[in-house]
This record gives sequence, structure tokens and C-alpha cells, in this order.
Amino acid sequence: MKTVLLPLAVGALLLAFWASADFQEIAAGVAIFLFGMFMLEDGFKMFSGGFLERMLAATTDSLGKSLGFGIVSTTLMQSSSLVSVITISFLSAGLITLAAGVGIIFGANIGTTTGAWLVAGLGLKVNISAYALPMLGVSIILVFQKSKYLRGAGYILAGLGFLFLGIHHMKEGFDSFKEQFDLTRFAMTGVLGLVVYTLIGAAATVVMQSSHATMVLTITALAAGQVSYENAIALAIGANIGTTVTAIIGSLTANFQGKRLALAHLLFNLVTAGVALVLINQIVWAVDEISDLVGINAEDYALKLAVFHTIFNVLGVAIMVPLIGQLIALLERTIPEPEPDVSKPRYLSEAVDGFPATIVAAMRNEVRHLQDNAIALIAHGLNLHREEIYASDDIAATVATSTEPMELEFDELYETRVKSLYAAIVEFATRAGTQSLPKDTMEQVHLLWDAAQRTVRAVKAVKHMRRNASAYTTHPKGTATDLYNGLRTEIARILVEIDDLERSDPEMRSSLWLDDERIQVERDRKNSTRLVEELIRDRRIGAATATSFLNDSDYAYAAMTDLIEAARVYYIETEGAVAEVERILALEEDEIQELSA
Repeated sequence: MKTVLLPLAVGALLLAFWASADFQEIAAGVAIFLFGMFMLEDGFKMFSGGFLERMLAATTDSLGKSLGFGIVSTTLMQSSSLVSVITISFLSAGLITLAAGVGIIFGANIGTTTGAWLVAGLGLKVNISAYALPMLGVSIILVFQKSKYLRGAGYILAGLGFLFLGIHHMKEGFDSFKEQFDLTRFAMTGVLGLVVYTLIGAAATVVMQSSHATMVLTITALAAGQVSYENAIALAIGANIGTTVTAIIGSLTANFQGKRLALAHLLFNLVTAGVALVLINQIVWAVDEISDLVGINAEDYALKLAVFHTIFNVLGVAIMVPLIGQLIALLERTIPEPEPDVSKPRYLSEAVDGFPATIVAAMRNEVRHLQDNAIALIAHGLNLHREEIYASDDIAATVATSTEPMELEFDELYETRVKSLYAAIVEFATRAGTQSLPKDTMEQVHLLWDAAQRTVRAVKAVKHMRRNASAYTTHPKGTATDLYNGLRTEIARILVEIDDLERSDPEMRSSLWLDDERIQVERDRKNSTRLVEELIRDRRIGAATATSFLNDSDYAYAAMTDLIEAARVYYIETEGAVAEVERILALEEDEIQELSA
């Protein structure tokens, strides 16, 4: 389809250029405007990793805040599409709830109406190209600075400059174009006109990927008398429908939550458009009354279109907000959460690639998923049930009575549930490394990568000791059984402590506890070696058994160390005053060895 449509579109454009030089200016204005929007989006993305994420995270506790964030962010960025993509990214990474995401989308639809006011109230009445050129001049200095935020400010300033320049060229083009062609000849009235121009508005927005661009084009054409007020209203309604395509495209690489949000966006805009079409006469009457009230000239159709755009978007939100509970239920029924497949990544997708906060959150959640799979495999590999040891008051006694061998394909489970997830984490982290991410973000990514690697090493260590551990503990073999049960007990204790960390209040977690555990592990390792030496001297175990046990104890203590260090990365808070104090008090490796002696 693309191979046919692209040549046709380019051919039609070139034919229009040949037929009218003024059309060239209109098309150039659209192109400059869209380029400005891209620069504006890139500029705001450079500010992610800080303010944007903190603001978005703060919208999860109430619908009012979600709506407010959608309105304010879209007003600032002048792009509801960017806000939609950001929201899908954060939702896919598990940083916000579906209800909060829906609230942001509702707010974004109100925020996007400010663009119409900007163009109708300022762009058509002031020579904004005079402001555009100084903006572009200053921006070129900023974009070459080393500071990410200065570059971001430069992109935003350049984006605004190009937006203003694009509006100017569209306005000039339509003013000149009307002297050669009268597009109002194609005006359509009545229901047919509403339907046809709504479809044209939707199609134009799909092509340009921007309802804002469609609205600017419509307002400048309306101001130049090249489209009727009635048809301009229909174009505005169509633009709202077409803008959902960007969210749908953005959700294609997202998880089920991102797809739910894209569907919510589509349903909201379809309902809003439907209500606007059904109540078109009443809304137009309301526009006239409000315009009269605020002093808008009866013939100033550009400003009246901005009023209409605001009214029907606010009306849509007013209708949908009371129904948000039913909407969420519908979304969950229509796009159900897939049955969890522990062998596949749950959080890593291209939808979360665009923003530092979502990259770190997705990576953290996937490492937690890997850890859960790994701990299950470690416990089962030692013939232990996690539920039993987590609930036990006497772990050693529980381990001693766990003598039933578990039938499991350890190698196969390692490949499907651990190695496959680790490979996805490595691929995601590598992909993140190709982006221009803040230094602290990449440090977090590398720390989480290291935690995943340690978790995998722990599983492989248990894999090496599994055969002997099963052989000596499923049937009583005297002292050797006691030795291997001791190893199983110590590993089980670490698994229990990690589970306690998982269940504890994040504010109560302390890295100093992990130092205590490391000291205990090193102390147990040394005591184990001394004990084996005594047992050999007392002839209570043979040299072959002792050698096997010492090798297996090395694997066991290495697994415990890796699990503890992985937990340090995953669970312990790295920011704030308490974290800084704990970093000062944390022990170095040589201090741990000294204290364990």
C-alpha cells in the first residue's frame, strides 16, 4: 500500500506546486510548523529524567491531579500526541496506574485547545514572524552547548520559532491563494457537510500526525475565507478523531496496559466527536452566546472556532469523567491481562525506551521478575518449597525434613526462565546504552544489569551443587547429610531474608543489614572449612566426600554472596540523607573479610 500511496502523494504535491506558487507557501508553512513541533518534542524530552517524571509520578493519587497534569503539560508542550506517548510509556513501565493514565489523556484533550487560542488570538493578529527569527537566532547558540538542559531549551526555543514561522507562511499563503482560487466552492452544508469534513479533518490529522497542525491549517484557511465556518467546525471535530492514531501507533510496542490506554483515547475522542455532531446546533448557539459575553466579534470566526474547540473538548471530559469507573472496567474486559508467562519479559518493550525514568523502572521490574524466577529455581533445585521455608519458625528443622526429591528439568528451566530473561535484560540495557541518557540513568542501568548477572550466577552455582546436595539429603548419610543440610539451611535463610525485604516498607530497608549478612556468610564459609578439617581428622568423613563438600560449599557461599549483592541493588534506596549516611557506614570488602575472621 505504501509503495502506491507515497508516489501518488508526492506526485499530487508536485502537481499542486506547479499549478500555484501560493500553494507552495502553504505547504512550506505546514512543513515548517511540523518541524517546529518535532523540535519542541525533542527539547522537552531532554528535560525528562527529572522534573517531567516527578510531576507525572505525582499524578497517580487522584483523578483531579491527572487531569491537571494533562492540561498543563499539553499547554506547555503544545502536543497532545507527545503527552499520550509519554503516558503510554510510563504506564507500560508500571510507574502510573491505568486510571491516572486515562485522566492524563482526558486533560490533554483540554490542554490541546490552547493551541487554537494561540493561533486565533495571536498568530492571526500579530506579525509573529518578527518574534520567530530572534528565537531561531538565540536557539542556535543554545543547541550547541554541552549542558543537556541548555540544549533542550535551545530545541524548545527553536521549536516555538518554527511554529510561529509556519503559522505566518500558512496565513500568507492562504491570503494570496484566495486571489487565484476560491476553495469555498467546495463548501458543503447540512449533515453531509458535517460528515465529509469530519472525515477530511481526521484524514489530515492521520497524515500529519498532529491535530494541532490540522487546527492551525483550518484556522488560517478560515481567517482567509477559504473554508466556511460550518465546515471548519467539522474539520476540528475530525482532527480530534485523527489524533488518536498517534496513541494507537505508540501502543503497538507497549504492553497490555499501553494498549488499554490507546483504546481509552480512541473511545473518548469518538464519544466526544459523536456528542459534538449530535449537539452541533446547541454547541454553536453556546459559542455565539459565550463569544458575545466575552466580546468576540460576531464575524471573528477564527476565535469562535477556538471557543467551539474548547467547549466540545470540555463537554467530552464532563461526560466521561463520571463514567471513568465503567470505562476502566470496559478496557479491562476488552483487553484482558494476558496469562503470565514467567519465561518472557513483562516490562521491556520499545514503548518504554524514550524516557530515562521508564527505562530504569522497566529494567528494575524485569530484574525483579528474573529474581523471582531464579529464587524459585534455587529453592526447588535444593528440594525446598519457598512457601514452607517462608512460613517456618525453624528453618533448619524445615530443611532437615525436606527430603523428598523434586522432579524437575533444572537445565531446561534455567534456559527458559532465567537465561532467556537475562538475555532480554542484556539486550534492553545495550539498547539503552545507544541513547543519549543522563549519566545517573546509565549508572542505574548498569547496576541493575550487574544485579541480573549476579542472580544468574547464583542459579548456576546451585546448579553445580544440586546433584550432590540431593544425593546426600534425600537419604540419611550421617555427617555428610548434616553438612549439606547446613548449606541448604544457610541458602534458605538468605531466601527468607530477601523475601522479608520484599515485604517490608521501603523506608525501613537498610543496606547495613546486608553488610551483616555478608559478614555472616563469610564467617560461615570459614567455619565450614574448619569443621571439615576437624571431621577429616576425626575420620568421620572421607577425603572424597570432604572434597566434594568443599567444592559445593564454595558454590553455595558464592550463590549467597551474589544474591545479597543483587538485593542491595534492587531493594536499597540510593537517594536521600539516610542513604548517604548508610553509604558512609557501609563496609568495604576487606572490612567484611576482617570482621568475619
